Amino acid sequence: MSNNSTCIRPSMISSMALPISYTFLCIVGLFGNSLSQWVFLTKIAKKTSTHIYLAHLVTANLLVCSAMPFMGIYFLKGFQWQYHSVQCRVINFLGTLCMHISMFVSLLILSWIAVSRYATLMKKDSVQEITSCYEKIFYGHLLKKFRQPNFARKLCVYIWGVVLGIIIPIVIYYSVVEATEGEEGLCYNQQMELGATFSQIAGLIGTTFIGFSFLVVLTSYYSFVSHLKKIRTCTSIMEKDLTYSSVKRHLLVIQILLIVCFLPYSIFKPIFYVLHQRKDCQQLNYLIETKNILTCLASARSSTDPIIFLLLDKTFKKTIYNLFTKSNSPHIQPYD
Repeated sequence: MSNNSTCIRPSMISSMALPISYTFLCIVGLFGNSLSQWVFLTKIAKKTSTHIYLAHLVTANLLVCSAMPFMGIYFLKGFQWQYHSVQCRVINFLGTLCMHISMFVSLLILSWIAVSRYATLMKKDSVQEITSCYEKIFYGHLLKKFRQPNFARKLCVYIWGVVLGIIIPIVIYYSVVEATEGEEGLCYNQQMELGATFSQIAGLIGTTFIGFSFLVVLTSYYSFVSHLKKIRTCTSIMEKDLTYSSVKRHLLVIQILLIVCFLPYSIFKPIFYVLHQRKDCQQLNYLIETKNILTCLASARSSTDPIIFLLLDKTFKKTIYNLFTKSNSPHIQPYD
């Protein structure tokens, strides 16, 4: 057994709490997201761009939930398996692949949902007030596309294609090249938890991408607030308050999701890569424990999304209400 294997030892948090957490999140997430996907695909007759974005977000959520059993088994049994065993390699490959693909697809879709909701505001009242050529191009053409269902479908397909094209080669390289170079004795070890140089570089790039997604949502939210203040000074918007409140609520919730679930993970990741180089086993264990907890927190967002849909999407909420009250009413018209 190598020194790294003896240095890295899971605590009760890793070996018990994380498997239990992933199991609970998996059960809740699979049920909620499967129900959500069924509603989006079969119960909403006329789908808006928002519903298309949400359907693809649910697909990414289901992918995360499918990876959760692998993650739970890894934390439960990883300290008992040999590093080069089939179980260790399969769990590592499938868990890492599903988790990272779904994470980055979710971030992109959340960003475009934020842009789409901002575009909904611009549709309502501002295009006719636009004067400059730049504003006409941005508000009248670019933002308009994000509200078009066909554009939303194409954009989501491109998102999946780009993420799959980037993540799959990285995970394959890690599994085939980096993972085989280690001399570790057990599956749960420093090599597995830290990755080699190439994986760490890819992780830092991914962290930068999380920051970019957060910046898109933040920009959409504060552009909305700024525009709202501007139009309130020149016109009465009392009859449109419901629309504005809906858009503002959507953007704010997406912003909170990124702050609570993804921002701690993205802030800690660079710190983790810097501090782990010190030859201190106790500190390294603390760093790894923190990383794994924050990764679980980021994954938890996928299981809680159906609750967010109920709070934010009026069409989804009415459809679920009709299903559980056994209503025979026809398809509900979308609310965008």
